[in-house]
Amino acid sequence: MPRRGPSRGFFDVWSRVYEQPLVQWLTYRPVHDAVVRALRPLHPRRALDVGCGTGLLTTRLARELAGTSIVGCDFSSGMLDQARAHPERVAWVRGDALRLPFRDASVDAIVSTEAFHWFPDQRRALAELFRILVPGGHLLVAIVNTPNRNVRTMFRVASSAVGQPLDWPTQAEMRALVESAGFRVDSQRRLYRLPAGLLLPPVLTTAVRPPSR
Repeated sequence: MPRRGPSRGFFDVWSRVYEQPLVQWLTYRPVHDAVVRALRPLHPRRALDVGCGTGLLTTRLARELAGTSIVGCDFSSGMLDQARAHPERVAWVRGDALRLPFRDASVDAIVSTEAFHWFPDQRRALAELFRILVPGGHLLVAIVNTPNRNVRTMFRVASSAVGQPLDWPTQAEMRALVESAGFRVDSQRRLYRLPAGLLLPPVLTTAVRPPSR
Protein backbone atom coordinates (compact mmCIF):
# COMPACT_ATOMS: atom_id res chain seq x y z
CA MET A 1 0.00 0.00 0.00
CA PRO A 2 1.20 3.55 -0.66
CA ARG A 3 2.33 5.42 2.43
CA ARG A 4 0.35 8.32 3.84
CA GLY A 5 1.63 11.66 2.57
CA PRO A 6 2.55 14.78 4.54
CA SER A 7 -0.13 17.31 5.43
CA ARG A 8 -0.83 20.31 3.21
CA GLY A 9 -0.66 22.51 6.35
CA PHE A 10 2.99 21.59 6.85
CA PHE A 11 3.88 23.13 3.48
CA ASP A 12 1.63 26.14 4.05
CA VAL A 13 3.68 26.92 7.17
CA TRP A 14 7.03 26.13 5.49
CA SER A 15 6.16 28.58 2.69
CA ARG A 16 6.68 31.45 5.18
CA VAL A 17 10.41 30.74 5.52
CA TYR A 18 11.10 28.95 2.23
CA GLU A 19 12.42 32.05 0.47
CA GLN A 20 14.76 33.19 3.25
CA PRO A 21 18.16 33.83 1.59
CA LEU A 22 20.09 31.52 3.94
CA VAL A 23 17.61 28.66 3.40
CA GLN A 24 17.88 29.09 -0.36
CA TRP A 25 21.67 29.36 -0.40
CA LEU A 26 22.21 26.28 1.78
CA THR A 27 19.49 24.05 0.39
CA TYR A 28 17.96 24.95 -2.93
CA ARG A 29 20.23 27.18 -5.02
CA PRO A 30 22.84 24.49 -5.91
CA VAL A 31 20.06 22.18 -7.09
CA HIS A 32 18.31 24.90 -9.07
CA ASP A 33 21.60 25.84 -10.76
CA ALA A 34 22.12 22.24 -11.90
CA VAL A 35 18.57 21.92 -13.24
CA VAL A 36 18.79 25.18 -15.20
CA ARG A 37 22.12 24.12 -16.74
CA ALA A 38 20.67 20.75 -17.76
CA LEU A 39 17.40 22.14 -19.12
CA ARG A 40 18.71 25.17 -21.04
CA PRO A 41 20.16 23.26 -24.05
CA LEU A 42 16.96 21.22 -24.46
CA HIS A 43 14.90 24.27 -25.54
CA PRO A 44 11.51 22.90 -24.44
CA ARG A 45 8.40 24.67 -25.72
CA ARG A 46 6.39 23.78 -22.61
CA ALA A 47 7.90 23.03 -19.21
CA LEU A 48 6.26 22.03 -15.92
CA ASP A 49 7.70 22.40 -12.41
CA VAL A 50 6.02 19.79 -10.18
CA GLY A 51 6.20 20.59 -6.48
CA CYS A 52 7.17 24.15 -7.39
CA GLY A 53 6.89 25.54 -3.85
CA THR A 54 7.00 29.34 -3.84
CA GLY A 55 8.08 29.38 -7.45
CA LEU A 56 11.72 30.46 -7.25
CA LEU A 57 12.93 27.86 -9.75
CA THR A 58 9.79 28.23 -11.86
CA THR A 59 10.19 31.98 -12.25
CA ARG A 60 13.90 31.60 -12.89
CA LEU A 61 13.08 29.23 -15.75
CA ALA A 62 10.62 31.80 -17.09
CA ARG A 63 13.41 34.40 -17.10
CA GLU A 64 16.17 32.22 -18.52
CA LEU A 65 14.36 30.00 -21.05
CA ALA A 66 13.25 32.38 -23.76
CA GLY A 67 10.32 31.07 -25.75
CA THR A 68 9.36 28.40 -23.19
CA SER A 69 5.88 28.37 -21.66
CA ILE A 70 6.28 27.65 -17.94
CA VAL A 71 3.75 26.15 -15.52
CA GLY A 72 4.26 25.71 -11.78
CA CYS A 73 2.25 23.08 -9.91
CA ASP A 74 2.03 22.52 -6.15
CA PHE A 75 -0.57 21.09 -3.79
CA SER A 76 -0.02 23.75 -1.09
CA SER A 77 -2.15 26.88 -1.27
CA GLY A 78 0.36 28.68 0.96
CA MET A 79 3.21 27.94 -1.43
CA LEU A 80 1.19 29.08 -4.44
CA ASP A 81 0.11 32.28 -2.70
CA GLN A 82 3.79 33.15 -2.37
CA ALA A 83 4.49 32.08 -5.95
CA ARG A 84 1.79 34.35 -7.40
CA ALA A 85 3.53 37.37 -5.90
CA HIS A 86 6.40 37.01 -8.38
CA PRO A 87 6.21 39.33 -11.39
CA GLU A 88 7.14 36.76 -14.03
CA ARG A 89 4.44 35.44 -16.35
CA VAL A 90 3.89 31.90 -15.12
CA ALA A 91 0.73 29.78 -14.97
CA TRP A 92 0.23 28.53 -11.39
CA VAL A 93 -1.84 25.37 -10.85
CA ARG A 94 -2.77 23.63 -7.62
CA GLY A 95 -2.55 19.91 -8.12
CA ASP A 96 -1.61 16.56 -6.63
CA ALA A 97 1.37 14.76 -8.17
CA LEU A 98 -0.65 11.53 -8.09
CA ARG A 99 -3.49 13.07 -10.13
CA LEU A 100 -1.98 15.82 -12.23
CA PRO A 101 -4.52 18.14 -13.90
CA PHE A 102 -2.87 18.05 -17.33
CA ARG A 103 -3.65 16.32 -20.62
CA ASP A 104 -1.70 13.34 -21.92
CA ALA A 105 1.52 14.27 -23.76
CA SER A 106 1.03 17.97 -23.06
CA VAL A 107 4.51 19.11 -21.87
CA ASP A 108 8.02 18.81 -23.31
CA ALA A 109 9.97 18.89 -20.06
CA ILE A 110 9.19 18.26 -16.38
CA VAL A 111 11.36 19.31 -13.47
CA SER A 112 10.88 18.40 -9.83
CA THR A 113 13.34 19.54 -7.16
CA GLU A 114 13.26 18.54 -3.50
CA ALA A 115 9.67 17.32 -3.82
CA PHE A 116 9.66 13.70 -5.03
CA HIS A 117 10.46 12.33 -1.56
CA TRP A 118 7.14 13.72 -0.29
CA PHE A 119 5.01 11.90 -2.87
CA PRO A 120 3.17 9.13 -0.98
CA ASP A 121 3.12 6.80 -4.02
CA GLN A 122 6.26 7.41 -6.03
CA ARG A 123 5.44 4.82 -8.69
CA ARG A 124 2.06 6.39 -9.33
CA ALA A 125 3.61 9.85 -9.48
CA LEU A 126 6.12 8.67 -12.08
CA ALA A 127 3.31 7.12 -14.10
CA GLU A 128 1.56 10.51 -14.09
CA LEU A 129 4.75 12.28 -15.16
CA PHE A 130 5.21 9.76 -17.97
CA ARG A 131 1.59 10.25 -19.06
CA ILE A 132 1.77 14.01 -19.48
CA LEU A 133 5.24 14.13 -21.03
CA VAL A 134 5.52 14.05 -24.82
CA PRO A 135 7.44 11.15 -26.38
CA GLY A 136 11.04 12.29 -26.51
CA GLY A 137 10.42 14.71 -23.62
CA HIS A 138 12.75 15.05 -20.65
CA LEU A 139 12.25 14.48 -16.92
CA LEU A 140 14.64 16.02 -14.38
CA VAL A 141 14.19 14.99 -10.74
CA ALA A 142 16.53 16.19 -8.00
CA ILE A 143 16.26 14.82 -4.46
CA VAL A 144 18.51 13.39 -1.77
CA ASN A 145 19.42 9.79 -2.53
CA THR A 146 20.38 7.96 0.66
CA PRO A 147 23.63 5.93 0.66
CA ASN A 148 21.95 2.62 1.46
CA ARG A 149 18.59 1.01 2.25
CA ASN A 150 19.11 1.11 6.03
CA VAL A 151 19.52 4.90 5.98
CA ARG A 152 16.46 5.15 3.75
CA THR A 153 14.42 3.14 6.24
CA MET A 154 15.68 5.18 9.19
CA PHE A 155 14.57 8.48 7.65
CA ARG A 156 11.24 7.02 6.52
CA VAL A 157 10.42 5.72 10.00
CA ALA A 158 11.61 8.87 11.79
CA SER A 159 9.69 11.23 9.50
CA SER A 160 6.54 9.11 9.80
CA ALA A 161 6.84 9.23 13.58
CA VAL A 162 6.60 13.04 13.54
CA GLY A 163 3.69 13.00 11.11
CA GLN A 164 5.44 14.21 7.94
CA PRO A 165 6.55 11.04 6.15
CA LEU A 166 9.21 11.23 3.45
CA ASP A 167 11.02 8.59 1.46
CA TRP A 168 14.51 9.16 0.00
CA PRO A 169 15.44 6.19 -2.23
CA THR A 170 19.04 5.22 -2.90
CA GLN A 171 20.52 6.26 -6.24
CA ALA A 172 20.13 2.73 -7.63
CA GLU A 173 16.55 2.51 -6.34
CA MET A 174 15.73 5.87 -7.93
CA ARG A 175 17.03 4.67 -11.28
CA ALA A 176 14.98 1.48 -10.98
CA LEU A 177 11.82 3.45 -10.09
CA VAL A 178 12.20 5.77 -13.05
CA GLU A 179 12.97 2.97 -15.48
CA SER A 180 10.05 0.87 -14.23
CA ALA A 181 7.74 3.76 -15.21
CA GLY A 182 8.95 3.45 -18.81
CA PHE A 183 11.61 6.17 -18.89
CA ARG A 184 15.16 5.82 -20.18
CA VAL A 185 17.59 7.19 -17.61
CA ASP A 186 20.29 9.24 -19.32
CA SER A 187 22.29 10.30 -16.26
CA GLN A 188 22.43 10.56 -12.49
CA ARG A 189 24.69 13.26 -11.08
CA ARG A 190 25.48 13.97 -7.46
CA LEU A 191 25.16 17.60 -6.43
CA TYR A 192 27.08 19.03 -3.50
CA ARG A 193 25.91 21.64 -1.03
CA LEU A 194 26.85 22.66 2.52
CA PRO A 195 26.60 21.55 5.21
CA ALA A 196 24.29 18.50 5.29
CA GLY A 197 24.73 17.83 1.59
CA LEU A 198 28.20 16.46 2.22
CA LEU A 199 26.65 13.46 3.97
CA LEU A 200 23.34 13.34 2.09
CA PRO A 201 23.95 14.96 -1.31
CA PRO A 202 21.05 15.35 -3.70
CA VAL A 203 21.19 13.54 -7.03
CA LEU A 204 19.84 14.91 -10.30
CA THR A 205 18.30 12.09 -12.32
CA THR A 206 17.71 12.99 -15.97
CA ALA A 207 15.49 10.74 -18.04
CA VAL A 208 13.62 10.65 -21.35
CA ARG A 209 10.24 9.28 -22.33
CA PRO A 210 11.25 7.16 -25.31
CA PRO A 211 9.84 8.28 -28.66
CA SER A 212 6.81 6.39 -29.91
CA ARG A 213 7.49 3.73 -32.50
